[in-house]
Amino acid sequence: MASGRDRRAESGEEHGVTVVRATIKPGSKKGPLVEILDDGALQLYVRAPAVEGKANKAAIELLAAHYGVPKSAVRLTAGATSRFKRFEIDD
Repeated sequence: MASGRDRRAESGEEHGVTVVRATIKPGSKKGPLVEILDDGALQLYVRAPAVEGKANKAAIELLAAHYGVPKSAVRLTAGATSRFKRFEIDD
């Protein structure tokens, strides 16, 4: 049986923080765009290239706009060099 902390982490929310799983599509002509996938993860299309953290910065800006929070409330917590990323968003 999962503990209370584990259940909150699975649901994506813990202590005023929303955890977001996302796949990034850098250099996309389709972006900036956020799509919600069947498993609840997000697909982020950004125009910025995956060079020197530009796509990560664009993804943070896109998530901030999508959730209506300041950019400072969005943190990349895993996947800095991967297309598969995890963000935390302060509520």
